[in-house]
Amino acid sequence: MAKSEWSFKTAVETSAALAARKVSAVELAQDVIGRIERHDAKVNAICVRDFERGLDAARAADAELARGVKKPLLGIPLTVKESYNIAGLPTTWGNPVYKDFIAKEDSLPITRVKEAGCVILGKTNVPIALADWQSYNEIYGTTNNPFDLGRTPGGSSGGSSAALAAGYGPLSIGSDIGGSLRVPAFHCGVYAHKPTFDLVAMRGHVAPPIPPLPSNRDLSVIGPMARGAADLALLLDAMAGPDPLDAGIGYRLELPAARHTELKNFRVLLIDTDPVLPTDKAVRGTLETLAANLAKAGVKVDRSSPLLPDFTASTRLYMRRLMSFLGASFPPEIYAGAKAAAAALPASETSLGAERLRGIAQSHRDWLMDDGGRSRLRAQWRELFKTYDAVICPVMPTPAYPHDHSADQEQRRISIDGKDYVYPDQLAWPGIATLPGLPSTAIPTGFAPDGLPVGVQIVGPWLEDRTPLKLAELIEREFGGFVPPKMFDD
Repeated sequence: MAKSEWSFKTAVETSAALAARKVSAVELAQDVIGRIERHDAKVNAICVRDFERGLDAARAADAELARGVKKPLLGIPLTVKESYNIAGLPTTWGNPVYKDFIAKEDSLPITRVKEAGCVILGKTNVPIALADWQSYNEIYGTTNNPFDLGRTPGGSSGGSSAALAAGYGPLSIGSDIGGSLRVPAFHCGVYAHKPTFDLVAMRGHVAPPIPPLPSNRDLSVIGPMARGAADLALLLDAMAGPDPLDAGIGYRLELPAARHTELKNFRVLLIDTDPVLPTDKAVRGTLETLAANLAKAGVKVDRSSPLLPDFTASTRLYMRRLMSFLGASFPPEIYAGAKAAAAALPASETSLGAERLRGIAQSHRDWLMDDGGRSRLRAQWRELFKTYDAVICPVMPTPAYPHDHSADQEQRRISIDGKDYVYPDQLAWPGIATLPGLPSTAIPTGFAPDGLPVGVQIVGPWLEDRTPLKLAELIEREFGGFVPPKMFDD
């Protein structure tokens, strides 16, 4: 079965077609199922299939469409990162210990996307504990990049980005604490949005056996992924809002409108590299091209500003904050070893790896001091956004790299223009938005000379998610966006 005219359409396009009766929800679901059955032996993006219930949901959507029911995403196929609880399906976070765990109820985000009318067809693969930019585990195996099967699709929402790139529906949902939405979008040439921190309630996005209770997981967010920029806002609107167990049933936060609706009115600070973690020629090149294109379109583009917070200091702080949060769940023996290693560090050791160790072993006093540092950082960003509407910068230093599943990530290396760098230091670029909790939209901007996707992230002001989302949409409209991988464009 060849691809249909709907295989690579956006949610906006398919929603309009559904409303005009040009296609049915069942036909859309069948197209996705057919593509998964035809291609996923190579990609391995969909780790849990839910086709029967998905087709039932599609039939129900068609019945609602026939009755004139209006829902924002009625009949649109959706895939879901494995880490979300969906009643009746396994949730493992890639951990073999929990391969038999079956969720009893839907997570709150799943309830919301179902209420918006989405048709869920399966769950997408992840690394164990969502702790890598590669998506592999002993339960479900390795997910491959649809542009080069020997390379990573990114992580930890790598199954979702690969699914989108391969044409398995127009929408997916993932999560992000170290770039886990933005990195896979970058590596697979699709779109993703990391919302403002705590904009989207996460109840039920939790590793077993932790109960699905309301929580505020420091730094971590969940958000939308898509093949078109405008689709991100549609899915974000369906997911956004506090937990009704905390904030009152039915309450939704009204986000302010985008600052501008035309490219020529935007004021942008564009950063292409930094000594903390340089970017390679392909990444710098796409940022140079984008800067030139934006300037021609009338955008005010600055290449440096004293308003930008010190990237070295904020990256070191982010490493400590991130690992103080993640380290809290480490097994006692791992935690003890990290604490001993941190105690042995000389004060003069300021590498990012040293900061990660210090974060794991932080005292509560030090944690509070760092929390004050984050508050000051947020104030700096507020000042910057009085002058600029967005900061455009790298997501990662290089396009997708070959699979490397060696156990100790601190011993892995990433090559940037022929020079080796410590693999986890790549956290620096995603961390620019994660630490202050700012919204960030990852967009594709073209391809490296070897044919791998490249892109950028658009960082926006606190709670002004619609500003980077709108800028992403305008850039896509003016300069293009997603292009299907040649080996799966059938």
